[in-house]
Amino acid sequence: MSKVDLHIHSTASDGRLTPAEVVRKAVEKGLTFIALADHDTVDGIAPAMIAAKAYPRLKIIPSMEISTDVPNSEVHMLGYFVDYDDRDLQVRLEKARHSRQERAQGMVTKLKKMGVHIEWKRVQEIAGNGSIARPHIAQAMLEKGYVGSLKEAFIKYIGRNGPAYVERDKMTPVEAVALILKSHGLPVLAHPLTMSDVEASIIELKSAGLVGIEAYYDSYTTEEVSMLVSLATKYNLITTGGSDYHGLEGLTETMMGGADVPLESVEQLIALAKQRKLRLG
Repeated sequence: MSKVDLHIHSTASDGRLTPAEVVRKAVEKGLTFIALADHDTVDGIAPAMIAAKAYPRLKIIPSMEISTDVPNSEVHMLGYFVDYDDRDLQVRLEKARHSRQERAQGMVTKLKKMGVHIEWKRVQEIAGNGSIARPHIAQAMLEKGYVGSLKEAFIKYIGRNGPAYVERDKMTPVEAVALILKSHGLPVLAHPLTMSDVEASIIELKSAGLVGIEAYYDSYTTEEVSMLVSLATKYNLITTGGSDYHGLEGLTETMMGGADVPLESVEQLIALAKQRKLRLG
């Protein structure tokens, strides 16, 4: 079990645990560094910071995960040490969340035309105060018995190539890097193996200001991790990692702390943040 997890979600987006519950679970797991990186929002960071005051051994890295668009795919960008009080950042993320809601409503409409009747109100209830995302739709489908798992919902219906998928307005990866840098953060490419040409994307994003790639992720094999570490070394990038934990216990999800992230990863991130005089907490 790793002591570091730099990719965790809460109810601020599509996770099941509140920011305070994420903090308590991290302490139970014996973690020393975590990054709360909710989708297109920084709303969970302040509550997590407050909760962490009771646990001085646990350090929270203020973070976010931005969804971006490339042809026939989707790329996610992590922003570490962002200034989560920055008004311009909050406005841009609010626009992204509104786009998420419109996309989700479109998916519910498509599903109904396919005979999959889930209520928009129920999707909103599942999301709570968080940003509405596809896992909330999948959960509503699971509750009604239309699918046997969240994974099945994505494969059969709402995955990128699924019949109920709806695209939404998104920025490009380069634009996301620029937004993170403007928000005084460190941009890191999330789960790179979802991309068709990883090295070409790294070259482009490095020139835009990328500082790292997520090499120690979820269920990546030893060979995949080794390949990503080699790419990071080649292009002088920090390697980070995390579980991408959403609190979906019992649903084949990597548990918090389940990705083997070396302490050196967070040490390098902190060193760069200090060098650039970024807000550490």
